[in-house]
Amino acid sequence: MHITWRDLAELAAYEDARVGRVFNHRRPRRYPRAVVKATSVEDIIAAVKLAKEQNCRVAVRSGGHSWAAWSVRDDSILIDLGNFKSWTVDAENRRAQVTPSVTGRELNGMLTTEHGLMFPGGHCPDVGLGGFLLQGGMGWNCRGWGWACERVKAVDVVTAEGEALHCNQEENQELYWAARGAGPGFPAIVTKYHLDLIKYPKDGFRSSGYLYPMSKYHEAFSWIVSITPEYDQDTEIVAVAQYVDGREEPCLFILFVTLKHTVEEAQTALAPAHESRPEGTFHEWVCQEDSLANQYIAQAKANPDGHRYAVDNAYINNDADLPKVLEEAFTTLPHRKAFTLWYAMNPCSRRELSDMALSVQSDHYLALYAVWEDEKDDTRCQGWVKGVMQRVQRHSVGAYLGDSDFQERQTRYWSESNGAQLREIRRKWDPTGRICGYLDKGDVSGVKGLANVHEWEAAPQL
Repeated sequence: MHITWRDLAELAAYEDARVGRVFNHRRPRRYPRAVVKATSVEDIIAAVKLAKEQNCRVAVRSGGHSWAAWSVRDDSILIDLGNFKSWTVDAENRRAQVTPSVTGRELNGMLTTEHGLMFPGGHCPDVGLGGFLLQGGMGWNCRGWGWACERVKAVDVVTAEGEALHCNQEENQELYWAARGAGPGFPAIVTKYHLDLIKYPKDGFRSSGYLYPMSKYHEAFSWIVSITPEYDQDTEIVAVAQYVDGREEPCLFILFVTLKHTVEEAQTALAPAHESRPEGTFHEWVCQEDSLANQYIAQAKANPDGHRYAVDNAYINNDADLPKVLEEAFTTLPHRKAFTLWYAMNPCSRRELSDMALSVQSDHYLALYAVWEDEKDDTRCQGWVKGVMQRVQRHSVGAYLGDSDFQERQTRYWSESNGAQLREIRRKWDPTGRICGYLDKGDVSGVKGLANVHEWEAAPQL
């Protein structure tokens, strides 16, 4: 295995190993003792044992897409899995075995073209499966197909003691339970996911899009919220506030992506939206031929590399006055590259979840994405995210781990019982806190983990 030691390497080599694969260019001022570039399970075991000898913690990086750069921790051994990429596919049984650094685009690029299959991984093409699935996996058509982590049938791990284990419903069940929703607090290192695949809906992969001026915000948003609960369950529904070329003001973009197996099914699924839409769009398309490859291109454009990011999110109460609660988030973008996202979760949010750590959801998912390039805009863009979320969060039931920064805000990530169970599993499998866990303010959470409570509930009303 290749090791880059902070005290021995040239600065440029160390910096490349430390943050070269970190997607967010708002780089953290945290410095691992060493970075291990692993290419095998044996390398991972050796790195864990090295950390034990060095009496320091272990951090893990799969895709490097964590907004808060959870993998970069002071005085740790950072195990970088970027060169540990492999997969095998059993097409007949629709199963795959995949290492954590493989991205959704890499996996689906192979599955769709070679086997006519897919896995509902992350929307952003460069997100590694490791962090995405540990956090639950809000993947393609989550509202209809459920959480991606529910398609994880087993995981292979290396424990905090350096032991390789296979975990599923029958053996090492506690770790299997935690691997589906524990996020960066998972008390082991995943080395392989065993996944259930689905048939790729090539012929019926279609989309309809509607661009409204922000003056139509209340009417258009009320419409999309009203039709979602009964809408076709193979259709992903999203509303985005964004700037578009040629317009000075942000607009409201409402997108339907339907994943059917025939064109006729797609047309039937998308027709009710087109027939009921409010008037006033300045651009629209209906039942246009689409694909995962095209969607990845659009997602990469919305989430460009080489930029600075500040992100936060919330599950909004089911009975909230959504257009009113989200108005500030949708109408006050701080930068032309920033965007706000509402993702429809019903009916997934109304189903009983599998027996796993993931346990907080609602009908409405809100995410704020401030995206910019110049460091001088840090205060303004970060301040917008924090300020909007301070006012929105009292209408929420919690947040999704994947778009959270525990250094900035505390809220609920699990139900009370699941949070308590997860804390016990963490103490059992990593009693010394060898694996870094949750990066809270000051990086002090250690074995105890996160408080799992809304911080605003004890604060004075704004």
